[in-house]
Amino acid sequence: MGKFHTTLPPSLLPWILSQPVFFVTTAPLSPQGHINVSPKGTFPNINSFGYIPTHESEPSKPAQFWYLDLSGSGSETIAHLYEPENGRITVMFCEFGKAAPRIVRLFGRGQVLENGTKEFQEWTKKEGVEVVPGARSVVVVEVELVGDSCGFAVPVMEFRERREVLNDHWRKKVERFEKGLSKESLERYWAYKNAWSLDGLPGMEVARKTGEKEGIAPIEKMVGPMARNLPYSRRNWYSSLGIWAVILQVVLTAIVVLAGERLMGFR
Repeated sequence: MGKFHTTLPPSLLPWILSQPVFFVTTAPLSPQGHINVSPKGTFPNINSFGYIPTHESEPSKPAQFWYLDLSGSGSETIAHLYEPENGRITVMFCEFGKAAPRIVRLFGRGQVLENGTKEFQEWTKKEGVEVVPGARSVVVVEVELVGDSCGFAVPVMEFRERREVLNDHWRKKVERFEKGLSKESLERYWAYKNAWSLDGLPGMEVARKTGEKEGIAPIEKMVGPMARNLPYSRRNWYSSLGIWAVILQVVLTAIVVLAGERLMGFR
């Protein structure tokens, strides 16, 4: 039977830390927005995730779950956590092996610490995290609720090995950049693919700043013959900005003209 805890039972912590994969879920506040689910492979050799229990000296401070976020083609989680009044996030672990079936969910509010910021440097140093090539942030979750359920319908699967494809990709990209190929910088990649979410929400801050500075247009994520008509299409998003810009220009022009006429009338 499912149970909910205000803190993670100590007996579950070793099980969580031994999992080779977990899932992260976030969503935008808009009812038209898209809910996102991301699988996260773990890498024990680089201390890629962890759980910090509430300390008895600070009982009011919530426990924290964190993970090292590697660069990818999307930035949905980051955008949802950045959205004002949002920050909702759920992390789910499942037992896929032959141990007792189990599902654990960590419900909370997330914070993004982007690579290159003081907060990122302080966190990785404090937790002893190896910042591997391609690391774009640390996501820190203040855990508000822990759900523990049976998972009787979760299939049993054999774990074979961890994939190193992504780590190898970023390592080679960083090596090319260090040899003088400026186009291979992570910041340029982030500007192209991580500046905005699928629904047009702002993604990585460094991505948007780099895009503005270097004139890098973000990738068009909505494709297909009907993409232009979707309300969350980047094309429509830009178009709506253009319309409002025209309206604003007309209003400001009218104000200037009226102000000028009034000044002329006082002369």
